Amino acid sequence: MDLTLTDEQEALRATVEEFARKEVAPVIGELYERGEFPYQIVAKMGAMGLFGLPIAEEYGGMGGDYFTLCLALEELARVDSSVAITLEAGVSLGAMPIYRFGTEAQKRRWLPALAAGEKLGAFGLTEPGGGSDAGATRTTARLDGEEWIINGSKAFITNSGTDITALITVTALTGERQISSIIVPAGTPGLGVAPKYSKVGWSASDTRELSFDDVRVPAENLVGERGRGYAQFLSILDEGRIAIAALATGLAQGCVDESLRYAREREAFGHPIGHYQAIQFTIADMEARAHTSRLAYYAAAAKMLRGEPFKKEAAIAKLVSSNAAMDNARAATQVFGGYGFIDDSPVSRFYRDAKILEIGEGTSEIQRMLIARQLGL
Repeated sequence: MDLTLTDEQEALRATVEEFARKEVAPVIGELYERGEFPYQIVAKMGAMGLFGLPIAEEYGGMGGDYFTLCLALEELARVDSSVAITLEAGVSLGAMPIYRFGTEAQKRRWLPALAAGEKLGAFGLTEPGGGSDAGATRTTARLDGEEWIINGSKAFITNSGTDITALITVTALTGERQISSIIVPAGTPGLGVAPKYSKVGWSASDTRELSFDDVRVPAENLVGERGRGYAQFLSILDEGRIAIAALATGLAQGCVDESLRYAREREAFGHPIGHYQAIQFTIADMEARAHTSRLAYYAAAAKMLRGEPFKKEAAIAKLVSSNAAMDNARAATQVFGGYGFIDDSPVSRFYRDAKILEIGEGTSEIQRMLIARQLGL
């Protein structure tokens, strides 16, 4: 099996790597500490076509595939995860439900701006009392003539309250044990957008709680078939886990990058600390974890693009890579010593950003459950 990137894929990877190093790295630290959304960076990513990578050209996209999106996410996360998760959520959770399941009219109305990065979409799935039990949806949508009336709340919704947020695709009960997906445009009366959460990590990304108080939207805003929302979001999450695995791999590799740089510069007892075997072995283990994570998400993406079942492989990639990100962030902080505990150091961001990767888009426990089920247990 040849894992070598094509010339086109390598060109994309190198372009995003350079963008992350030259455009993101110099400014993201201050934005992160202020909890400020990176609008200018998002606009530049939009101009590069990153938000449209897996979307067909007829809808304003680049006509690429999901793997190219993953390559971009890995390179961005090597520098910063707030920027990477903004792209990941904007594409895999914001645009893909409409791209995969929307009507032609919905695609032509919403996708061009989403693919250009001019607007962001969000995916309203998680609820305050739900968490991993995503099927226990309590938000309701009742059809009244030609309108849906939506009531309920959602929690931890990425990209839901920015100045460029255009829509939230909301899962809601539309009948007994029947979950459907419905587009709610930003600014719709009755849609409440709470202030940003104060988070441990991902501080430059937008995450909020939403409330729906008799929110009325046209009946035509139903995404896909009525009652198929649960199956739709399971499919979206399977794809999204590969993207999150790529992001986690990027964070794990970023920890290696920073540790190598520091090990060559920092001296102790008359030598650069990279001279000592304890540091060498630590960084070697970090590189092995990042490498293994990359292989896992490459394999999952390959099965997905071939049209083969990939649920197990996506869960494995998410589990392996999120563990690697957390372990590498901890190890990098140890390599940096006291400086790793100071906010000026990139590894302090990596440390704060890593934990959510074991929780978001399916906890590690959920991934183990999915893997076990795919094994027939």
